[in-house]
Amino acid sequence: MTLKKPLRLIILIGVFLFVIVNVVAFLQARSLVNNPLQERSVMDKTPEDFGLTYENVQVTTSDNLVLNGWYMAGQNSALIIMQHGYKWSRIGHLEEARMFENAGYGVLITSARSHDINPGEKITFGVEEMKDLDAWTNYALALPGVDPEKIGMLGDSLGGSMVIQYAQDHETIRAVVAHSAFSSMQDTIETSVTHYTGLPPFPFAPLIKFWAELDLGISIDTIDAKKWIPNISPRPVLLIHSLDDEVISGVSGELLFNAAHEPKQLWLESGITHADFDVAMPEEYEKRVVGFFNQYFFDD
Repeated sequence: MTLKKPLRLIILIGVFLFVIVNVVAFLQARSLVNNPLQERSVMDKTPEDFGLTYENVQVTTSDNLVLNGWYMAGQNSALIIMQHGYKWSRIGHLEEARMFENAGYGVLITSARSHDINPGEKITFGVEEMKDLDAWTNYALALPGVDPEKIGMLGDSLGGSMVIQYAQDHETIRAVVAHSAFSSMQDTIETSVTHYTGLPPFPFAPLIKFWAELDLGISIDTIDAKKWIPNISPRPVLLIHSLDDEVISGVSGELLFNAAHEPKQLWLESGITHADFDVAMPEEYEKRVVGFFNQYFFDD
């Protein structure tokens, strides 16, 4: 018995839509996890544009990638390692670098593989990038005049989640500031997919996740800062997050704070865009962030 024409038509339309939706999801997943050099933002600023004296520096990772950074020597023996976010570059930390230099801190602005002017195209959301932070930390430990007991990390967005991941089992990092970090990839995937692709979460978020995992060869579910952050204790962590974050789930800051152990601090605000506290509230940002490091490095 043959199917009636209307039923056959419905099946054909369903198959067609299924294929189209998956093709769109596949292409979006490829775009989200790849960052080819020719598509990256131009490096059109240096610390000199902000009145900072600096050195161009490089490190080589354990898998032989050469990464680029900027180093600014400090006056107080403390050093802040700064890690940019997803598809960003060193330029985004220049205002903060000036803030720290004014407070006497040394600053090492790092960059990750597949970002900035570095080799690589795949973004693995911290899986492979831990090798990058390891290379930068080893570089920092060898710097003259830097007290190894006064090395902190500050990361924005994906960089915030990365510094949490790295600090969990590297006690060399004595204090952590995570600015607009995601609590886990699973927690934020719907918000982030909509922001970066303009597509609705259903049905695209789970499909994009599937194709991204296939492309990277990793499980997105393993990327979970809530599992890492308790291990930072008894070292301190400051979490900064906007309840109206349009890129990462607005509840990520609270989820991370609830998962963290003492000592911990949480700064929440409404009406601020993603990782923009330093621009939207520069004086308060400086007071809280520099004050946080001063408190734990110098008992201020």
